[in-house]
Amino acid sequence: MKENHLPIDEVLPKLKSALSSHTGAVLVAEPGAGKTTRVPLALLDEPWLQGQRILMLEPRRIAARSAARYMARSLGEQAGETIGYRVRLDTCISEKTRIEVITEGILTRMLQEDPSLEGVGLVIFDEFHERHLHADLGLTLVIESQTVLREDLRILVMSATIEAEPVAAMLNEAPVVASKGRSYPVKTIHAERREDAPLEQRVVRTIMAALHREEGDMMVFLPGEGEIRRVQARLEQELARLAMVERVNVAPLYGQLSAAVQDAAIAPSQNGIRKIVLATAIAETSLTVEGVRIVIDSGLMRVPCFSPRTGLTRLETLPVSRASADQRRGRAGRLGPGICYRLWTLDEERQLSAHHMPEILAADLAPLALELAAWGAEAADLRWLTPPPAAALRQAEELLVQLGALSEARALTPHGRILAKSGLHPRFAHMITKGMELGLEEDACMLAALLGERDIIRHSSSPGVLSEHEGAGQWAAAPNPDLCFRMELLADEGRSQSRPHRHAEVDESVRRRIREQAKQYQHAFCVQVDHKRSLAFKNGDMSKEDAWSLLAAFAYPDRIAERRPDGRYLLRNGRGAAFTQAVASGTMLAQSPYIVAVQLDDAGADGRILLAASLSKAMLERHFAVELTREAHIAWDRTTQSVRTRERIRLGALTLKDIPHSAPDADEVLHALLDGIAQEGLNILPWTKQARQCQARLQFMHRHLPEEWPTAGEEELLATLEEWLGPYVYGMRSRDDLGKLNLVAVFESMLSWEQRQQLDQEAPTHITVPSGSRIAVDYSDPERPLLAVRLQEVFGLHNMPRIARGRVSLTMHLLSPAQRPVQVTQDLASFWASTYFDVKKDLKGRYPKHYWPDNPLEAVATRRTRPSANKG
Repeated sequence: MKENHLPIDEVLPKLKSALSSHTGAVLVAEPGAGKTTRVPLALLDEPWLQGQRILMLEPRRIAARSAARYMARSLGEQAGETIGYRVRLDTCISEKTRIEVITEGILTRMLQEDPSLEGVGLVIFDEFHERHLHADLGLTLVIESQTVLREDLRILVMSATIEAEPVAAMLNEAPVVASKGRSYPVKTIHAERREDAPLEQRVVRTIMAALHREEGDMMVFLPGEGEIRRVQARLEQELARLAMVERVNVAPLYGQLSAAVQDAAIAPSQNGIRKIVLATAIAETSLTVEGVRIVIDSGLMRVPCFSPRTGLTRLETLPVSRASADQRRGRAGRLGPGICYRLWTLDEERQLSAHHMPEILAADLAPLALELAAWGAEAADLRWLTPPPAAALRQAEELLVQLGALSEARALTPHGRILAKSGLHPRFAHMITKGMELGLEEDACMLAALLGERDIIRHSSSPGVLSEHEGAGQWAAAPNPDLCFRMELLADEGRSQSRPHRHAEVDESVRRRIREQAKQYQHAFCVQVDHKRSLAFKNGDMSKEDAWSLLAAFAYPDRIAERRPDGRYLLRNGRGAAFTQAVASGTMLAQSPYIVAVQLDDAGADGRILLAASLSKAMLERHFAVELTREAHIAWDRTTQSVRTRERIRLGALTLKDIPHSAPDADEVLHALLDGIAQEGLNILPWTKQARQCQARLQFMHRHLPEEWPTAGEEELLATLEEWLGPYVYGMRSRDDLGKLNLVAVFESMLSWEQRQQLDQEAPTHITVPSGSRIAVDYSDPERPLLAVRLQEVFGLHNMPRIARGRVSLTMHLLSPAQRPVQVTQDLASFWASTYFDVKKDLKGRYPKHYWPDNPLEAVATRRTRPSANKG
């Protein structure tokens, strides 16, 4: 089949030369150049290929099938002969196939099964500017294979808008070949002003205006399936009103549609009927839709955004990049002059980013982490165009540990190898594998398909959680967020409509797609996975609802949640979640003690639960037994003033049981008691007058002989409770128990025998005065210990007593007969020589019966009113 000349033909000799002399090359070819369909065929007979196969990666299934069929037709063949394709769950190749057009995930599977890619001589990455996660990973692994195992393997990266230099550097300074495109002029019309009208209204208005003004078919770019469906419904109503239904064919085009419907959307129009293709970003590149002369661009795209903060991925609707907008506009100029209507203003266009953010920076990295573990390499050891973010990668590994795919040491387990082989997201692969063990594989596959689709219940759509980049389940805050309800709708067909409260409107096209997908999952797993069914489990052990809930918990173990007293939920991973107020008051699901929150909106501090299923504690204890931890909770209870000992059975942050601990660890009880003393302060201890004096004496000795004596201040004692108090409270649990302590003995135990002797000598508890009385020393001020004694008892005492090896003179409080201070002194000799006589006059007048000698230094000290007669 003879083809017309394309711009790419002019650079093919240069490209062949580059790949002859290098093992890599970068081809930058503008839209319409023909790179996708011409390059693989042109390189098929190159000497360095040596008859080996060419693998060409396309970012989307529809593009892979379309490119393979187009190239096959150019050879006068059918797809599956020289040219074939392999996409997820759809293979069309034979033994004679030399060029395989595959989607990105297929390459990853091929590399894991055969890292050397035996029999492959060239790997082409087409439309690499889209920077999907599997494309980045595939390029990294192919480069690793080339470096370690296959020096002869060629790598060609092709794109229309990529920055070539970083890719060329990654390919060991590979040559860059550039090609002009072939496109016709496209007139661009921007919105005159920003409008607040709903998107669907603005789109349909623009479509109808373009139908009347312009010739040719039309491609309309919308962010997602929900918008496509709403635009289609509104547009068909308008066409019917104008009696134009017979002359216009409205064709949706998005990833979740069947291959036959997708192929019909890109096929040429017939019999003069104009076609309006309502497409997502799936149609930006690699596809040429015959007859399209008009493009209407909403300027929006829906992308997955993963939050390491919450571990959730949600779809966000964002403005397109300038590169994407140009790609979309180019759809109108492939086959002739065209026109592009942009539903945004020129001012808004200036604010657009130049390129998309690579998906590796904003995606759930659990699939990538599993692939790396299966490959046997750390991310840091590989060559990346954009390295995966460390925080998101760590979180992905933590999920894989929960799923049993990785060990605690982050090594791939046998179970992880099974999950990696499946090609599904690890969550779904784990759920189906566990379901197979329990004889629930059909339900597990159905549930995986349901969670990968949009909601089976018709309602106003809002972005939800994404399952894969070619079409995501979209979940809104529906009045009924019950997962089991949806599974019943799948299983019961029309019968569900007659059951109580089963008044939801079912989307039959979604139900049909879910069932088809479930059959494909089941077939793929039965073929790929060798499983053993649990002999201890019988299908009749639980109801269907319990089985579905358990399967959901297998897929989302991190989102098992426990109801709090205020009605909100605590997730196993420690995050909060809540139903909307309307749901919480209107459904029994929101009263369940335990749920699995399958879909969440992580917009706030507490995620909004969009889809959930009720779980029983018994199922958690049975099927998650190996993940349960027993935790002794031993802590001081300020209310009871005692150590409270409990045993908690936990699943992550959730507490399934909290019971009294029958045999708590004595050391942990001790630590809890000491923590309680630290909280309450030392006043909780049974202080006596003697204990306080002992503490003060130790403080006094430490103040004056710090190098020899320990400190006994409150802060220091609290900081060293375990050392000085721990041995004496071992086995105690409460304040009442502490009341049995003898603190004097505890303090004395801090000292050696020699120190105890010195303490009695240098910081005596009492001083014997001339009257014979033993007077207690007050050490409350370590700088000035004092002796409070009646004046008459120290007659004849010439000097103040000194302690602490003579370093400190006691301060004497001299008291009247009524025990009131009359003088404070540290110089007794000076007092006797002068002040005494003034004091004597005052005291003699008030206490005339008492003994007031004229010479106190020679007088007899007495404890009585006057000295005994035999004492003079």
